Amino acid sequence: MEKSSWAAVSRKTPKRLNHWFKWLAPGLFIKRWLFISVTGILCTVLGLSIWVGLTPIYRLMALISDILEAIARFLPSYISGPLAVAAGLFLVFWGQSRSFGTISEVLKPESDEELIDVLTASRRLNRGPKIVAIGGGTGLSTLLRGLKEYSANITAIVTVADDGGSSGRLRREIGVLPPGDIRNCVAALAAEEKLLTELFQYRFNAGDGLSGHSFGNLFLTAMSEITGDLERAIAASSKVLAVKGRVLPATLSDVRLWAEFADGRRVEGESNIPEAKGKILRVGCIPENPPALPAVIKAIEEADFIVMGPGSLYTSVIPNLLVPEICNAIANTKVPRIYVCNIMTQPGETDGYTVADHIRAIDRVCDRRLFDAVVVHGRSPSAQTLIRYAHDNSHPVYVDREEVTNLGRRIVLANIMDEDPALGYVRHDPPKLAKVLLRWYGRTHGFKFPEL
Repeated sequence: MEKSSWAAVSRKTPKRLNHWFKWLAPGLFIKRWLFISVTGILCTVLGLSIWVGLTPIYRLMALISDILEAIARFLPSYISGPLAVAAGLFLVFWGQSRSFGTISEVLKPESDEELIDVLTASRRLNRGPKIVAIGGGTGLSTLLRGLKEYSANITAIVTVADDGGSSGRLRREIGVLPPGDIRNCVAALAAEEKLLTELFQYRFNAGDGLSGHSFGNLFLTAMSEITGDLERAIAASSKVLAVKGRVLPATLSDVRLWAEFADGRRVEGESNIPEAKGKILRVGCIPENPPALPAVIKAIEEADFIVMGPGSLYTSVIPNLLVPEICNAIANTKVPRIYVCNIMTQPGETDGYTVADHIRAIDRVCDRRLFDAVVVHGRSPSAQTLIRYAHDNSHPVYVDREEVTNLGRRIVLANIMDEDPALGYVRHDPPKLAKVLLRWYGRTHGFKFPEL
């Protein structure tokens, strides 16, 4: 039965009956195992009967025959038969519902979700495309928050160039790779995202040495010390936190960003680059050409879909591409590749940049084309928001269609903005952005996600 047929059944049947119909839906691998179980029970009974010479079976059949004859004397067969069938079906359904209810209570003790709904969602997510998301900062975690609703096969590749705030202090004092961007991505992919995000983002306001540190950074730092490196720490944390997908650092090298400006200055340090306030001509890292994590290259090679951005162009997206192996792997893959352009320019990094300027900056790092299309927001924020951003010398990124087309990229124009009128901030809306990306991916593959 096709999915459309099951949808029709769902609309026409009562809630409880609809719940049972779900167990017969295709793709759950339930019907085959139930059939095998029933067949196994019948084979076991038959084997035992043969083993004991069938004597108990003859006696049981004779007893059942006598009982049926006695019932037939009081109730005709057209009444007693349906009653017996109804009683049998009731007992089967009752026993099965109690069994599944008990399993649900164990798997989801505080959830009202039915076991079949949990199983259906899990199957759907596990069959989702293998998505590789590349970036850092809040932009990447925003993207992941939307994508995780459509696939559990997500690999987030995160920059480790951060040297400011709590991450920078831990990097200088303990010598660990900066955990800040990784912390955000782990929280975004976690099953209990809201609570975990609040916990991981909690910052200590007092305490000698604790003040200013976030709990998530300290947690990942401690796990790094216990497991031996950041990759193992993230993997162990992901198991504990029921993360959907994987989070991987782009490299395990202790890299430090630098940027050359149009006025001849060279500034080092990820947190110092935006503060330098100038036109960036070139970026690089120390040490030069750091090695990529092997798992990162494998994830790119096996990906069905690659997404870059959104996020700070020179300090979140491009640092990942300063690892030559990552550039080569992305360039050599044949799967759909798309870049999510920022909605607003970023002071100190992309002042006055258009969409084409963002694309050129990325192409310049690897000296080749790395993606096929670019997602851009199609509407301007409110006047109040524009005024607030203008005070910081930030403006909407202009969509220069002709230039983007000349660069050989397709423009995917969509309404993907989440605006907070009270605070005057704009961000990408996770659900909207994920839907746009997966629709574009589906069109390139001739596939339609039923839930979109």
